[in-house]
Amino acid sequence: MVRLRAPAFWSQPSAKIRPLLLSPFSAIVAAITARKQRQMGWAAPVPVLCCGNISVGGTGKTTVVLDLASRLLQRGKTPHILTRGYGGRLRTTTRVNPAQHTAQDVGDEPLLLAQLCPVWVGADRAASARMAVAAGADCLLMDDGFQNPSLYKNLSLLVVDGGVGLGNGHVLPAGPLREQSLQAFARAQATVLIGPDKTGFQERFGKMAPHLMRAELRQSDTVRMLQGQRCVAFAGLGRPEKFFEGLKNCNIALAQTVAFPDHYFYKQQDLARLAGMAVSLQARLVTTPKDAVRLPEYFRQKVITVGVELVWQNPAAPEVLLDQFLNGAAE
Repeated sequence: MVRLRAPAFWSQPSAKIRPLLLSPFSAIVAAITARKQRQMGWAAPVPVLCCGNISVGGTGKTTVVLDLASRLLQRGKTPHILTRGYGGRLRTTTRVNPAQHTAQDVGDEPLLLAQLCPVWVGADRAASARMAVAAGADCLLMDDGFQNPSLYKNLSLLVVDGGVGLGNGHVLPAGPLREQSLQAFARAQATVLIGPDKTGFQERFGKMAPHLMRAELRQSDTVRMLQGQRCVAFAGLGRPEKFFEGLKNCNIALAQTVAFPDHYFYKQQDLARLAGMAVSLQARLVTTPKDAVRLPEYFRQKVITVGVELVWQNPAAPEVLLDQFLNGAAE
């Protein structure tokens, strides 16, 4: 599966002509999304927290979900995660079984999430929620689905990538937004801006974005294994350059970087190319956990996996958020 890259003008607020020409189509997309939000979703008997975003592409939602799920587990809760399972071929609501399912079945992110707690994939979030509650969930986390009205959300957290912000600020196809930003901010209860604010998001939207928090991504301790070694880094992400920059910031010597489309399923010729590159450059292969689950087992053993963890600027912020989530739902 190949995912097309976003056009350059989506990230250029100064671009005027193309967004103007596409504005009639953007108005249609915005109107359809707004109309969907009038639908009444199913209210689960347990609290539901949605980690969503306004723009298309990866913003770090899954990393936030992993962080919050871990905190809920530490509180003695039994969270289940609901996700669409992008890229997977299963079309019915399914509980992810890492021992049985592959990334081709359920998508790459659900396999990562299922290493921590139960995960359900399916486009119908209400159906997934019903099954999760029946299976013993006492709270639900949604990885994406902010624009999906089928399930009532007790708390919605918008995740914004500081590197790209909200792009040019226009709705699809004139820009990267799934809906108008003001409409999204009005439905959310909190916002987390991840990484350096390279687009001035806080200055432009700080007064409108609800309860704005800041966080950074930090490479996992596995990165220490790469100190003093030459590496070939490869990744199929929404923004693979974030992974490469993270390694460079840890003083990892990158002999070569290879970017693939987001959710890309590696072919034999890709693996042969990467292996040959590592040999010719006398370097170690390194990738992300999300990419690793899309690799065949024999090749995965040849690659060092370096993940990331979320570091909150205010360590108390996520705990206060979860207090609001759990206590507010109880009230």
